[in-house]
Amino acid sequence: MPLRFSAVLLLVLLAAGCRPDQIEHLKDTKRIAIEAENWQVKRIMPKDLLRATRWAGDSLSNQGNRELQLLLKDELQKGGVARALPYCRPERYASLDTLARTLQATVRRVSLRPRNPANRAALPATELQPDTQRVVRRPSAEVFFYQRPIVLSSQECLRCHGEVGKDISAADYALIQKQYPQDQATGYRLGQVMGAWQVQLQRPGVAEFYTMKTRKIMKRRKLF
Repeated sequence: MPLRFSAVLLLVLLAAGCRPDQIEHLKDTKRIAIEAENWQVKRIMPKDLLRATRWAGDSLSNQGNRELQLLLKDELQKGGVARALPYCRPERYASLDTLARTLQATVRRVSLRPRNPANRAALPATELQPDTQRVVRRPSAEVFFYQRPIVLSSQECLRCHGEVGKDISAADYALIQKQYPQDQATGYRLGQVMGAWQVQLQRPGVAEFYTMKTRKIMKRRKLF
């Protein structure tokens, strides 16, 4: 039995053996009860781990999408496609890497028509529906898998992934081809699926994330 929970139980038993006039009421009893419950060892079921896998995958992909949009907008304004092109790899951002290491996860972005051939992957059409689609599964006892479509959702993305000659200037496309001679990631329209985020997570990281997400937190009381 965890030490803190044992201490709380001992206090309760001692209080039960006293007369009402001998009891000194404990302060912050709600906080103590919540803390004691959080320290109890809880059994995590397989369905809980799958739920946590989705939460973790959403956290990682949302973080990458948000930071990508902010950086692209800023870099395009500063120096156009030439300056923004190196930043179109959110899976390598330091903030995402930190979160991935915490979750014991490996993050990739893949496509049927990638800019970099190393990011090519076979993606069934049934798994590339609108952004609400998620794929969550458990390939083995120790490994979990998450996938989420990447949707072209902003005008900034069209500057590198839209139609050449319309959204992408000839000069900008020459820059893209110079860095990515085998580029296939053009010709997209707003709202179209371009590929997918894929995340592979280890069971201890998923279990820890589930525990963290379901831990009770004491609400702050209003002073007035």
